[in-house]
Amino acid sequence: MRKSLVTVMVAATIAGAAVVGIGAAQATTPSSLTPAAFRPSLSATLQADADGLRKYGAPGVLVALDTSRGDVQVRSGYGNVAKRAPIAWEAKFRIGSYTKPFVAATVLQLVGERKLSLDDKVERFLPGLIQGKGNDGRKITVRQLLQHTSGLPEYTNAMAALGTEEGFQQSRLRTWTNAELVGLAMQFPADFAPGTRWSYSNTGYVVASMIIEKVTGRTWQQEVRNRIVRPLGLRDTYLPSTTPTIPRPHPVGYQRFPGPDATPEDPRYGEPIDATLLNPSLAGPAGEMISTADDANTFLRALITGKVLKPAQLAEMLRTVETDDRLRARWPGARYGLGIVWADNSCGGYWSHGGDIPGFMTRNGVTPDGSRSVTVSINTDSLKPDPGVPMPTVDITTDLVDHALCNAR
Repeated sequence: MRKSLVTVMVAATIAGAAVVGIGAAQATTPSSLTPAAFRPSLSATLQADADGLRKYGAPGVLVALDTSRGDVQVRSGYGNVAKRAPIAWEAKFRIGSYTKPFVAATVLQLVGERKLSLDDKVERFLPGLIQGKGNDGRKITVRQLLQHTSGLPEYTNAMAALGTEEGFQQSRLRTWTNAELVGLAMQFPADFAPGTRWSYSNTGYVVASMIIEKVTGRTWQQEVRNRIVRPLGLRDTYLPSTTPTIPRPHPVGYQRFPGPDATPEDPRYGEPIDATLLNPSLAGPAGEMISTADDANTFLRALITGKVLKPAQLAEMLRTVETDDRLRARWPGARYGLGIVWADNSCGGYWSHGGDIPGFMTRNGVTPDGSRSVTVSINTDSLKPDPGVPMPTVDITTDLVDHALCNAR
């Protein structure tokens, strides 16, 4: 059955899909962040790439490249359109589904401590939680939850109202428990038998977080904070739970909603609203976290270079499976590991996990050796191209990420 536009929109914003009068780009590069080791053309290239994203409806863009030779930052557009203020270099923003690698790494640490196995069934930890309409916790493994091969239906299928401005405004501050989110998913039949296909499922990560809590006796937020955020010194990374605000400084997160006669191909978005204030429990372990470009890069490089997981568990995380046509269309060659994506690029390939949540879009990438990492933050996840500008078939940040990871080595 084809999903409605609003259902697709809600799933995309939680998962990981031109404002009129924005004015000219305000784009600068702080010289202190551009070491002599880089050719001037690199920052100029990234600046041009960031400026180029504006035509797709990005109010503002922040880019941070982190390498062993130094860092480069560029920005374009506005963090606050009304005030014509640029995004702060140290801006904090919602990272959406980039939360998933944090959750997956926490589960894998528990695997390394032999507190659970990737081949354990969900039923062992959460008896009776997954049942009905072909959903069966006795057949779904922990690995399949993290790998998106569980067949669990999206709980966002029951949140169609959030895809409308009225529904969003009415529900943006509502608190959801993880059990409630799973309960929403259980209203729908399983997408497929566990292990037989791949399909992105936020529900799987909600269940994985509940396993973390069952095994440790602490919340998944506490475990992520104690195991990853604090040891890596990620001082500007937050697990807000139900807190609807973002610590300052932060950009305004803008959200557009489908207009009359909208279709998935042409949502006919209306004018954006300020969606910054949001109870992130609607995303929970599938996408609630807040971070900065610097912290986001630090985690990605630390993860790939073995500072978060032991070799055996990192190898499990990076063991990938085929995805679906939709993901491969946006990220050519995309394969999925455990909370991380492999995609092709001009210098061989890279690891990544983006994220979308109302008001914010995060994209990133890290080289296989961990020597270079880039994070891109855009303060909307509902893109509306300028008149006459077609959306690319691939993700809009594809060229930028490729230039950051492959140029001027």
